[in-house]
Amino acid sequence: MLRLTMACGVVIAHAGPLGFGQPNIGASLFGQQSDLGTLCLYGFFLISGFLVTDSALRSTLRQYVQARALRVLPGLWVCLLVTAFVFAPLVALYERGTLDGFWGHPQGPLDYVTTNFAASMEQFPISGLLADTPYGKLGGGPSAFDGSLWTLRYDLALYGVLGVLMVTSVLRRAPRAVLVLTAICYALIMRDALTASSWSARPPQHGAIGPFPLIGAFAADWMLIFSFLFLLGAAARLYAHRIPARRELAVLASALLLGSLWWGGFFAVGVPAFAYLLLFAAVTLPKRLSRISRRHDFTYGIYIYGFPVQQGIALLGGARFGMITYIALSLLGTMLFAVLSWYLVERPALAFKTGSSRSRRRSTQGRLASGALPAPITGSTGRPSRVGAGRRTASPRHRRSTKTGATTVAAPLRSWSYPESMSFLAKSDNSPPRVVVPIPGTGGSVAPGKPGRSRPSRGATSKPPR
Repeated sequence: MLRLTMACGVVIAHAGPLGFGQPNIGASLFGQQSDLGTLCLYGFFLISGFLVTDSALRSTLRQYVQARALRVLPGLWVCLLVTAFVFAPLVALYERGTLDGFWGHPQGPLDYVTTNFAASMEQFPISGLLADTPYGKLGGGPSAFDGSLWTLRYDLALYGVLGVLMVTSVLRRAPRAVLVLTAICYALIMRDALTASSWSARPPQHGAIGPFPLIGAFAADWMLIFSFLFLLGAAARLYAHRIPARRELAVLASALLLGSLWWGGFFAVGVPAFAYLLLFAAVTLPKRLSRISRRHDFTYGIYIYGFPVQQGIALLGGARFGMITYIALSLLGTMLFAVLSWYLVERPALAFKTGSSRSRRRSTQGRLASGALPAPITGSTGRPSRVGAGRRTASPRHRRSTKTGATTVAAPLRSWSYPESMSFLAKSDNSPPRVVVPIPGTGGSVAPGKPGRSRPSRGATSKPPR
């Protein structure tokens, strides 16, 4: 739900420059340190670090790389094709009344697809179009068809960093290294904040990192803040059992965030406070909200199609009805493409992930057809056992757990309940969990550690069977 809200927040923030040639919504309110869209972008990288690290702890390197590629690339490729060969020709016909010079332009539609297929986004305009839109006039020339895609190269780069931490076993055996990397990024951010001309100034740019093959170059200032948030999310996942979710801390974080946005110091103080608020909201909001987008995730589609939809609405004059109407039209049009992207592209692509239910069904059907399917392992109850059924178990260090006395209680993934004083991903209990082991053939049960003391099950007699 938080990711869906932030995706819509990016669309809303872009209404200023795309519809009216103004700065992003919230820029003046936040003292030019940030804006609504950038704040939502920061939240994306924080939550991405948390969720992707959780996935990495349960996956092999092959499964991890496959899952990341299937989540990002198919939707991106189809979006590039739709933008270049559907949106752009329609814009050319609307602006020029003809397609003459459209296909053979130095920055034509085919160049747009081939240049950006690896998410490098080195080309944003197509055939010199969209110069007369509010965003085009703001830049003084042809404008971008899909400017939001500039962050994808940063996503992929940080996925690669996490993959290196997997290969070197840092995530499982030396998670403190993630804390060290996070602290280094924060120290660099603090250095920029302390050496800036004013407390409310944005960090210096520091030039570019790269370019690298396929993926291009990275702006050093953006890479630093994105890396800090992504690693902060990863560290929050690795040490979730040590992070308190308390209302007092949330109130303090809210005060620090608002104060830094209004009076300065946002990057030094406000960014960590914003990160804590997001994690606090993720575990304390009503549980029924977790059902939103659980099976149908339109977040990525909103993010990649919002910009071209808003450009098209602005080109057709949709901004003349006012800001509220323009935002409503933008959200409705973007949601339409996001739904189509999910059902036609993203969900079918995700079905090919190793370990997905559809993938397991295809594998099972193939083994049944070849006669190679082994017999299921059954326990004393006669039901098939799920022990070792293809899912890797995280080490005890990384389980969602909290310590009560001398016992570590692991909480289920989907049954989170968090009073004020509880850890983020664990539900505490006042006593160790009682595990009852059935005694085959007797109808009774025994508690481990207490041999000889049995308890008959309901409906069973206390007499031993004949």
